[in-house]
Amino acid sequence: MSSSVNGVGPKPAPAVSQNGPDSAPTPKNVKTPEPVVPDEEPQSSVTDATQMGIKFAKTFLVIFPIYVLGYLEFSFSWVLIGLAVLFWLKRNQGSRFARVNQALAFLEQEERAVRQTVRSSELPPWVHFPDVERVEWLNKTVHQMWPYICQFVEKIFRETIEPAVQGANAHLSTFTFSKIDMGDKPLRVDGVKVYTENVDKRQIIMDLQISFVGNTEIDVDIKKYYCRAGIKSIQLNGVLRVIMDPLLGDMPLIGALSVFFLKKPFLDINWTGLTNMLDIPGINGLCDSIIQDIIYSYLVLPNKITIPLVNDTQISKLRFPMPKGVLRIHFLEAQDLVGKDTFLGGMIKGKSDPYGVIQLGNQLFRSKVIKESLNPKWNEVYEAFVYDQPGQNVEIELYDEDTDKDDFLGSLTINVDELQKEQKVDEWFVLDDTAKGKLHLKIEWLSLLPTPDKLDEVLSSIKATKGQANDGLSSALLLVLLDSAKNLPSGKKVTSVPSPFVQFTVGHKSFESKTRFKTNEPVWEESFTFLIHNPKCQELEVEVKDDKHECSLGTVSLPLSKLLQEDQMTISQRFPLKNSGPGATLKMKMALRILSVEKLAVSDQPSSVQIRRPSSSVTPSSSPQRPNVSEPTPASKAQQPTPTPRTQPTPTPSPRVEPLMDNRPSEDSSSRLAKSGRSTSNLAISGSLLNLNNKEPTPSIASDISNPSTTQELQRTIQQLQNGASPGFAPLGEIQLTIRHSAQRNKLIVVVHSCRNLISSTESGSDPYVRLYLLPDKRRSGRRKTNTIKKTVNPIYDQTFEFSVSLVELHRRTLDVAVKNGGGILSKHRGLLGKVLVDLTSEDISKSSTQWYELSVDGLKRSSP
Repeated sequence: MSSSVNGVGPKPAPAVSQNGPDSAPTPKNVKTPEPVVPDEEPQSSVTDATQMGIKFAKTFLVIFPIYVLGYLEFSFSWVLIGLAVLFWLKRNQGSRFARVNQALAFLEQEERAVRQTVRSSELPPWVHFPDVERVEWLNKTVHQMWPYICQFVEKIFRETIEPAVQGANAHLSTFTFSKIDMGDKPLRVDGVKVYTENVDKRQIIMDLQISFVGNTEIDVDIKKYYCRAGIKSIQLNGVLRVIMDPLLGDMPLIGALSVFFLKKPFLDINWTGLTNMLDIPGINGLCDSIIQDIIYSYLVLPNKITIPLVNDTQISKLRFPMPKGVLRIHFLEAQDLVGKDTFLGGMIKGKSDPYGVIQLGNQLFRSKVIKESLNPKWNEVYEAFVYDQPGQNVEIELYDEDTDKDDFLGSLTINVDELQKEQKVDEWFVLDDTAKGKLHLKIEWLSLLPTPDKLDEVLSSIKATKGQANDGLSSALLLVLLDSAKNLPSGKKVTSVPSPFVQFTVGHKSFESKTRFKTNEPVWEESFTFLIHNPKCQELEVEVKDDKHECSLGTVSLPLSKLLQEDQMTISQRFPLKNSGPGATLKMKMALRILSVEKLAVSDQPSSVQIRRPSSSVTPSSSPQRPNVSEPTPASKAQQPTPTPRTQPTPTPSPRVEPLMDNRPSEDSSSRLAKSGRSTSNLAISGSLLNLNNKEPTPSIASDISNPSTTQELQRTIQQLQNGASPGFAPLGEIQLTIRHSAQRNKLIVVVHSCRNLISSTESGSDPYVRLYLLPDKRRSGRRKTNTIKKTVNPIYDQTFEFSVSLVELHRRTLDVAVKNGGGILSKHRGLLGKVLVDLTSEDISKSSTQWYELSVDGLKRSSP
């Protein structure tokens, strides 16, 4: 019997009947017999030699390259390179197969494939929220109307914007739009939400999630200077709120339309031509932020576009709404943050330099940076306006400051409506979008009262005194509605027509209206909001100026105490202008409101803020303690908050937290903040006033005492020096200044002579220098600084500094003089030695006056014993 190649004989063939009937059917569990395999011929020696040669060739091809590498003395790294190439090829081939499998899975299970491959933030809002509707019919309608919308936009640019730019300045007289093309990609509405609860029955509120990625081309040409510039693409994404208010019983059924963004939308502009220089790295971020802030000043709440549809609608109430309330945000501390500063390529974990960014609408606040800490303590206070619009959130983000791009440390989002219900919240919040970390916030809702009944109570609670008329927490809110002016005089030239604008000033806070070009009877219709510390002592100063000739056209001064005597604390009239032409008037409306915390009864229900979002859960301490705030008295001891585990304990009702936080009923929390060195200025800022890209904290009048450790150290030193000292002794020393104003040069001249009896930071003395600001200007360009005198407590400077300011404006300014200890970069003794705030309202300011000023921690004069 012949054998097969494998040495196994073939199976015998079953017997088959050739002439008989067919065999019975085979059962299902019995396999059909295989066909007969014919016997194979035995392999010849030639076949065996061929197979042997093939095996030898394969072995040679594997071994020979290794021999060649050794013979040519190649490094072993070439083998690693070959392996890396091989792995890359296999990975690339695997990725192609993965894409094919992904496409097949998408066809079979679309929803599951989308959720696995697309990030949640990239999905349209109607996927996440059931109350957001998908409106493809609206997108189809906009797509059909888009060419006609482009024609309407081009008409606005050529008939309205172009003549306005040409008339604004003589150098722009040849300004023209050479090309206006909005592109063929229309605006899309990704989702619409209509509010039906907690809404007035006479209005309709809806949110439109809009996105626009257009190949827009807008080119401008100034032929006089052969200058060409333009835009070649625009990207816009945000939530646009549309309010139809009021609803009417007659056509057109809607009184007016109001359109605005609840918070700043994403905006990206691609420049071309001369403006393409704005895309240069280092300049593009600054220019984009400035342009965006200008746009946001028109479209982000409280700014809005109001379109009246009938004549008798109260448009002023729609354009200039009164804030619903004020949020006082105590930005206290954080714990267990992620360390982002690493060393040796991430092998050694370091710490972070954390700071916080708080955003509510177009109001932005940036805290100071705490160096090298995972448990920072900021102890700062911010006050933000809240308008009567549902769906607003307080958004807080923590970052680690770096020289290049700041690292993200976590975020937190709190609904404003829930804060209004709670009135007071003092909680530890777990940070979202990060591995660990929690943030301690204390937030108070301040209601607006139209009567002065509770003013004295509020002033006593924030410890407002006459000497602190412009500093500290706010007790009132002032809303100013600027309407128009009449019979304004000409500028410096009698024949010229002025281009007026109005400057409003209360304390250290100033606002300027838009400029109305070439008119004696301008109409502004703008609103301005101030946070007032003490309305009994402060006043509103209004000055109409000519932008073209930079001169004053008239002034108005109104003490805020006059508003306290008016009905509903509101005045609306035409005010005659001083130092102006005959019959010159300014029409304004002013309303004052008292800020008061409504005290609610203690509730056993948990705070709704804690369950605002699943990722924004709160982990309060089992027994809430008072924050780490040192008091001036040596007997007071700061208590640390109890460390909180990552697991969720039973939430503690927020109303019960406040009695535990207040260990001394006779002293309000605001006074403790002031003593602990927290920044308590009126810091609500409209969007264009703050640029977070410059990495500077939100400006504060109390910036020199915003560091609690510096303040506490100075206070301890004062207590030590005052033990056994005479009442007239000045523990922080004195500084000698000469101050005068030159009316001819419009300059304030300050001569820093010397200091005496300063605090000695070391045994050999201090390294003092003097820093000057002319408040409210605290920009770096407005800072003046003397030389540093080494190792002395009685330095002599004799240096002269000048500030450009007119005599009229000087009475609204305050000279901030701070004596600081310099030292080296790594010196631990750097910091504040004392400061003084010099009042410039003296009538003898034009005369040279030299005197000694006593230094203090906060710059205010100490009351005599």
